[in-house]
Amino acid sequence: MVEERIREVLAGAGATGTLHAVPVDEAEAGRGGGAGPEVAVDADEPVVIASIFKVLLVLEFARQAVAGQLDPRERVRVTAPDRLGGWGTAGCLDDVELSLRDLAYFALSVSDNSAADLLLARVGLDTVRLLAKELGLDRIRITGGPRDVLESMLAEVGARDEAEFAVRYPALPNDRKRRLAVLDPGRTNAGTAREITRLLRFIWNDTAGRPEACALVRHLMSRQVFRHRLVSGFPDEVTIAAKTGTLPGLHMEAGVVRYPDGCRYAVAVFARTRELTAQRTAVDAAIGTAARIAVDHLRSHGPHRDLG
Repeated sequence: MVEERIREVLAGAGATGTLHAVPVDEAEAGRGGGAGPEVAVDADEPVVIASIFKVLLVLEFARQAVAGQLDPRERVRVTAPDRLGGWGTAGCLDDVELSLRDLAYFALSVSDNSAADLLLARVGLDTVRLLAKELGLDRIRITGGPRDVLESMLAEVGARDEAEFAVRYPALPNDRKRRLAVLDPGRTNAGTAREITRLLRFIWNDTAGRPEACALVRHLMSRQVFRHRLVSGFPDEVTIAAKTGTLPGLHMEAGVVRYPDGCRYAVAVFARTRELTAQRTAVDAAIGTAARIAVDHLRSHGPHRDLG
């Protein structure tokens, strides 16, 4: 079975995981979320979604911008207290000024945590939560932004800042690390693989908001710079717009795969490892391989099988 092959691929990289893959087009995937052809590996199990939540955040920003509720050109200054470490403005040494729409760009293209946090403060945490409810994504829960995640980790480890966390965290026993709230889908931003592919299908079918808003999210996801997970499993002629998420022991990516024949597939893969590290190249590659197995199965069993 295709599901067993996917489990074996993840296990070979020292991981377990959940996956959901489904054709994007309504004609192929059916309506109502779970109808139609799909590949599902524990797709309804709760998972931590980490930075994948930024897709929902930027969608809410895009909806507000298109509706005229905010000016996407509004200027924002990213100062020292805003820096959370990592890519983009989050790792800058000096103050940076940019627009709201550039915050959205950095949040999706390089997973900039400071950009996402400032954007969340502007569009509102409650409105992001309401958006998930409006779309019927009842299994997606947003508890806060990147700063909330960071402060939770610091508090649980007893660290005053990131530098102290970098010293204290490695010394913790693994069972203590696994009890961190940020690794527990019951206490942090969470969802399911199936709900994430539903969100992607809504965005790609222009049913998550006005077409201009959905188009902006698609464009920004297509500019993600990280190519080590989903992209690694597919040939060069296949285009992928996606968003990664990473925490110690958690490796994930969700996106839409488009073939030259025009067929599109929403895929979400969430891998969990025994080793609580943030970098595992074997797991990253396994995510791409698992996604390719799932999409190949869909292509061999759908109406697209007769296309060139």
